[in-house]
Parts: sequence; C-alpha cells; structure tokens
Amino acid sequence: MLDFLKIARQMQGVSRQLAEEAQRASRRLEEADRVLGWVRQNQQAVIARTAEVRPKITFLVGEPVEALGENHPVVPVPPVHTVIATDGSQIAPSHHEIAYCSLINVGKVCLHYGTGERPLLDSQPEVFYREEDLYGPWGLNTEESLALRRSRAEMEVLADVALDCGAGERPAVALVDGSLIYWQLEQVSTKHQQAILEPMLAAWERLRERRIPVAGYISSSRSGDAMNFLRLQLCPHPDPDCDRHCTGNTGRGAPCGILHGLSDRRLFDKLLAPGERSGLWASTSRILEHYGPHRVHFCYLHVGSEIARVEMPAWVALDAELRERVLGACLAQVEKGFGYPVALAEAHNRAVVQGGDRARFFAMLEAALLKAGLSDVRVSRKEARKRGSIA
Repeated sequence: MLDFLKIARQMQGVSRQLAEEAQRASRRLEEADRVLGWVRQNQQAVIARTAEVRPKITFLVGEPVEALGENHPVVPVPPVHTVIATDGSQIAPSHHEIAYCSLINVGKVCLHYGTGERPLLDSQPEVFYREEDLYGPWGLNTEESLALRRSRAEMEVLADVALDCGAGERPAVALVDGSLIYWQLEQVSTKHQQAILEPMLAAWERLRERRIPVAGYISSSRSGDAMNFLRLQLCPHPDPDCDRHCTGNTGRGAPCGILHGLSDRRLFDKLLAPGERSGLWASTSRILEHYGPHRVHFCYLHVGSEIARVEMPAWVALDAELRERVLGACLAQVEKGFGYPVALAEAHNRAVVQGGDRARFFAMLEAALLKAGLSDVRVSRKEARKRGSIA
C-alpha cells in the first residue's frame, strides 16, 4: 500500500522542478518561434540543405510538405458520414499463471451519422497459445511481439468492419488510436520487417481501393519531428555531422540543444487556433522505406481541448478530399466525445480487459485444462502468495 504521508513530503520538490521546467520551455519556445520565422523566408533552400545532411543527423528530422508557419482552417465533415474505429487490449502471458498463453481483444465500432442506422459496438477476442504465436521468429521479446500482433489485429479488423458496414457507399473515415509508424520494427532484421508489415499494409490497400481514408489519432503526442527540423538549423557547423562534431553530446549540451526535448505540440499550441491544422509533414523514419505508397505523413490539429497529431498514409494526406474528410471527422468526433474522439473512446471501452475479465479468463482456462485431463493445474507459489497477505 502507498504511504501518502511520505509521498506528500516529496510533492514540493516535484512542483518546484516542474515550475522551473515550464520557465525554461517558455524561453525555448521563443527561440523556436524565431528560427521558424527565419526558415519561412528561406524554406526551399533550408529543405534542400536538410535533405543533404539528414543521413549524418542522429535525431529524427521531419520533412515539410507545405509552407511552414501557415495555418489551414479545417472544412466540416459532411452531415451524412460514417466513422469506423478499432482499439486493442491484451492479457500478457505469464510463467506464474496456470498456462503460458495470451489474449488480444480488439474493440470495433462503426458509427453512422445522418442515416438513422444502428451503430456497431462489439469486440473480437483471440487467444494465442502456440509457441510460434507467442514468440514469433522476429527476435523480439514476448511483450513486443504481442504489441505487433495487436497492431496487426486492429488494422485487419478495421478494414473488415469498414467494408462490411457499407462505408464505401457514403463518406467514411477509419480511425485507430496511436501512431501508424511501427517504430519497434526498426529493432527487427530486414528480412522480417516486410513480413510483419505486409498484413497491415494489405488492410490499408483494401481501404484505399474503396477510398476510405485511414488515420492515426495521437493525443498528447511527444513527437518532435517538426521541432527537430528547426533544431537542425541551429547547428553552427557548415557540414552538420552529429557523430563527428558532437560525439556523445547530442542532447541539451549540444549547440542545437536549446530545442532538444521540446515537443511539436508545444510549438503548434502557440501557432494554431481551434479548428486549424498545421502544414503537412512527411516522417523520415527508416521503417517507412517499406511502406511504399502508404508512407506516413502527419499534421497537428487544434481540436479545442488539445493539439492532436494526426497521421495519414500519403494517399490520404496528399488527396485534399480525403485529408479534409479525416480532419473534419476528427474535429466532430472530439466535440461529440467531450475532448477525445467518441468512436475511439467506445472502441477502447469495448477492448479493455478489466481485472474481473482477466480472472474469469483464467478460470475458463483452468476448467478447460481440467476437462482435458490435466491434474496439476495451478499458479506458481509466488503468484499464489501475491494474491493474499498473511501479515
């Protein structure tokens, strides 16, 4: 149990640290605004130079697709439209449970507006118990493998629901919670990256054929791709090369370090008004080399309650109709959801595995094992002791 009296004594230090950090962030934002003003006047030359030196930079630098510093009002979504969303949850395998297996539960939602049709609110669970399903051949640990399988399930279910509910017959948008960039795949060998991505990209391709745009909605994003583009312009060296000039010191101690760690949303919170989006950016993550026509672009959207990062494949981001449909739907969903897209919130609620659900899952598993004739069915002694105190 937490001793809140002891915690209270530490709160003063926490609050003091956060206040000091807020002051520093304010000064860094002023510097970012100054650099942005200079870049706007020299954008094409800066982009060309950045492309040349990017391979020598150790932090992720976004690539502007539209004019920097220009805000774009978002067009409202048509009154008659459909929003499809999925979100996933899981029960991770544990050696202390009665059997080493896992579960992925995908919440799926289809909300129709302006038609009077009943919504779809459902979930789709799947149990994994074979060794190849639990570990995979990818060289990742069990948790990372499970996360990838969950992402794949979310995308495949998203495409299935979108096509099954007749979304292509009217304007529709497909949303997922979180990034469309699977950063963890950078840890996987090249020969496995394409195999893992193939089912996800195939799901996007099915949506593209029906002109149903897909997007990832990221709340409280900590990404800094756009800020890093500005940060690079502070490098005093004529030939920026992090490994050569700043070996072991690419953080706040580096010449460009004044903007280190400052998130994009802090900058766009200062620049955008409610209902506006930033210019488009292209992510330069290495894993996107395998995405083909689905290479991820992003922008920042002021939804009123926060600055959200919205990620879209290139075929959505560069198509004005599809892009505006996605952004307009996001604004409408946030309004209906009182600060967060209602479709994503409902998908989460359908997916989440509560403590009682977990206990019932293992009770069902125990019953199945006993029925199959297994007699030694029990949790480890450690797990048994953790479930109750004798003190």
